[in-house]
Amino acid sequence: MTVICTIPLIGAASAWRDAARRYLAAGVPPEDISWGGERTERGLFDGISPLPPARDIKVPRRFIQLADSVVWHAAPDRFARLYALIWRLRSQPGLMGDRADPQVNKLLAMEKNVHRCQHKMKAFVRFREITEPGANRRAFAAWFEPSHYTVEPTATFFRKRFADMDWQILTPDVCAIYDGDEVRFEEGCARPDLPQDASEALWITYFRNIFNPARLKINAMQSEMPKKYWKNLPEAASIPDLIANAPARARAMALAAPTQPPARMGRVQAQQATHISAWKGSADKLDAEIRACTRCSLHCAATQAVLGEGPKDAALMVVGEQPGDHEDLQGRPFIGPAGQLFDQVALQAGLDRGTAYLTNAVKHFKYEPVGRRRIHRRPDAGEIDHCRWWLDAELKIVKPQLALAMGATAARALTGNGSNILTRRGHIEERTDGTRVLITLHPAALLRMPDADQARAFAQDLAKAAVLTAPA
Repeated sequence: MTVICTIPLIGAASAWRDAARRYLAAGVPPEDISWGGERTERGLFDGISPLPPARDIKVPRRFIQLADSVVWHAAPDRFARLYALIWRLRSQPGLMGDRADPQVNKLLAMEKNVHRCQHKMKAFVRFREITEPGANRRAFAAWFEPSHYTVEPTATFFRKRFADMDWQILTPDVCAIYDGDEVRFEEGCARPDLPQDASEALWITYFRNIFNPARLKINAMQSEMPKKYWKNLPEAASIPDLIANAPARARAMALAAPTQPPARMGRVQAQQATHISAWKGSADKLDAEIRACTRCSLHCAATQAVLGEGPKDAALMVVGEQPGDHEDLQGRPFIGPAGQLFDQVALQAGLDRGTAYLTNAVKHFKYEPVGRRRIHRRPDAGEIDHCRWWLDAELKIVKPQLALAMGATAARALTGNGSNILTRRGHIEERTDGTRVLITLHPAALLRMPDADQARAFAQDLAKAAVLTAPA
C-alpha cells in the first residue's frame, strides 16, 4: 500500500526531516511512499496518509547537511531521492563518503545547485525604497526569481546584513518579510510594480565605469551573471552596449596606455640602488636621524632605535642582526644574553670590545608578543634593505679596516648575500666600496643550539678579527 506524504513549501526542511524520521521508525520502504509538495498534482484516488509515531533515528551528520540543502531544490523528486538514500544508510553507514555512488553523486550535484542559487540571490537581489511618509524606519522591497526554493534558507543572510531597515523579498514561490523582529514567510505573489530608485542612475554609472573591455569574456560573464537574472537587474540594460563597444574601447585604452621601459632597465636600477647610500648628512647628525627613522614599519612597535656604539675611527666594526629585548629597552647594542656571550668569547680571543664599533644591521627590535614576553623575530629582506641606508652611512663615517658580520642578516646587509654562513664563516669577502668583511656565526645561534665545534669556530673568527685589526 502506497502512503502519500505532502511537504509544505514553507518550512520544508523541518517538515521533511520529521516525516522521514517517522517513516524510518515504522520501517516503510521508499517504494511505498509517494512524496510531493503542495504544488504536486495528485491522482484521482490519492489521499494524505497519517504519519506514523516519531522516534529518534541516528544518521550521519553529513547527510543532515545534505538534506538541509536539497529539500530546497526545485526537482519534484528531491524528497524521494533523499529518503531512498537515508534508507540505504541504515545498512551502509559509510555510503556518504562514496561520491561514485549514483544516488550520492546526484544529491551532491543538487546540493551544489542550491548553494549556487543562494549565492546568486545574495548577489542579484536589488532593493527599491518603499518607505511610507512619516515612517520610523526605512523600508525596501525587491523582486527576485530564483531557480530553486532558496528564499527561506537565505533569509538569515539578509536579516543580518540589513537589520536596520524593513525589507521584503518577493518571489513567485515564497516571500520573505522582515519588520525589525523576525523574518516571516508568506506564499509567493505576482511581480509587483515597484517604484524607481533614485540611486540606480549612480549605480549604473559606476557599473559602466568599472567594466573593463580589455578583459571581456562573454561566456565567463554569463556563467557568473546568467541571462535569466538580467531582466531584474537595472545595470543589465547597459550590458549589450558595453559588449558591442568593447573592441573599440580596448583599442583606445591600448593607444592611451603609457609606454613601459624595457625589463632590463628595472634590473639595472635595482642594482644601482643597492650600491648607493642615499643618506648624505654629516657625522654629528647621524644618531638623531637614526632615532627618527620611519623607513620601515619596525619603528611602530619598538621602544627606540638602538644606535651604534664605539669609536668613530675604529679599525673593527662588529655588525649583529638587530637589537634584542634588553637592547631595545636600554638603547645600547650587545648587552643581552648574546652580547654577554660575545664579550666573554672576545675577551678570551684577545679582542677588546672598547676599541671596536658595535652596531646592528637593523636598528629596531622586531618581535612577536606572547603573553608578557616579546619573542624575537628575524628581520625580512625588505627590512634589512631599508636599514642598510644607515649601515652604509656608518661604514662611510667609521671607515673600518674590517667589518665582522655575525650571522646571516649582517652578512646580507654587508655583502648582499645571507646564505651558506657555515661554509663562508672564517673567510674574508670584499664589498664594492673596498671594505673587507669577515663572516662568522651570531652568538645567539650558539645560545639556541650549543655546539662545541661551532663555539670553537666562533672563537677562532674573533681571534682572527683581533689579529687583522691590531695596531702595527
